[in-house]
Amino acid sequence: IGQGQRTQVDHNLADCLFNASCKGILRPRSEAVLLYTLLSSVTVLTVALNLLVIISISHFRQLHTPTNLLLLSLAASDFLVGLLVMPVETVRFIESCWLLGDLMCTLSYIIEFTLTSASVGNMVLISIDRYVAICYPLQYPNKITRSRVEVCVFLCWTCSLLYNSLILKDQLSHPDRHSSCYGECLVVINYISGAIDLVFTFISPCSVIVALYMRVFVVAVSQARAMQSHVKAVAGGSVTITAKKSEKKAARTLGIVILVFLLTFCPYYYPSLAGQDTSNTASFWPFVYWLYFNSCLNPLIYAFFYTWFRKGIKLIVSFKILEKDSSQANIL
Repeated sequence: IGQGQRTQVDHNLADCLFNASCKGILRPRSEAVLLYTLLSSVTVLTVALNLLVIISISHFRQLHTPTNLLLLSLAASDFLVGLLVMPVETVRFIESCWLLGDLMCTLSYIIEFTLTSASVGNMVLISIDRYVAICYPLQYPNKITRSRVEVCVFLCWTCSLLYNSLILKDQLSHPDRHSSCYGECLVVINYISGAIDLVFTFISPCSVIVALYMRVFVVAVSQARAMQSHVKAVAGGSVTITAKKSEKKAARTLGIVILVFLLTFCPYYYPSLAGQDTSNTASFWPFVYWLYFNSCLNPLIYAFFYTWFRKGIKLIVSFKILEKDSSQANIL
């Protein structure tokens, strides 16, 4: 490399590192410290909550059911989001330059997209599980077996990895194709790939989840009303309030599940819905982190409201799970 070329390279590096030409101005130290503190707290909370779910389901034998295996898979994907994705996204947002190289930039996005797809797939599997359990309770033990669930979870993770590797194959073969200067980590998904991803990762899963949960809600309300009529015939009208509370509780729980799912995923897919190219620009970052914040909410929605989870937390933080035969404890 000639002296003039070397000088130009040094100038570009200095321009990116000190003037942040690729990603805007450098943040004030106080602002950077505040952002690191806030986002790191969310990351630690995400990792801790999902780790508690993983330990609880893995340790206690009473929780080794097909449904909880799906929750375990969901918690694993969300745990990895907190452990691997959130720290990278935090540094990417706060710092002015990416210093790990173009290949690591692309690999980081493959990991992020794979974990996100796996999380969505787990949500779909959970909705199918609840649909069969509520709508076909007598056939549930035969239809939803542990071995079938294990196969479905394996396929969910495998397909997520293969699918996202295919989406980013061009970026993987030419990691620096969209970078305009040294230290920039930029991945752009064109309109066609974005449209395909929109269908397979957002529209289709969303439609399945909403349709199944609405069916579950209708059946649950119908069962609650049938039980109300049956009990009223025996005990009079004193159970009307209880039955109504059960209906409202079912509606509220399902409403939270659907609402949080849509609120966290819709902003991320807004560019694709609007017919725009999707990129990881600074203006798009809040939508990205809002999507990953769903990984912090999932253990609260799917597990924290379960009694066994609260009991499991007490046994874990008190180190009673280290005692002999603690896995046989009754926590249901």
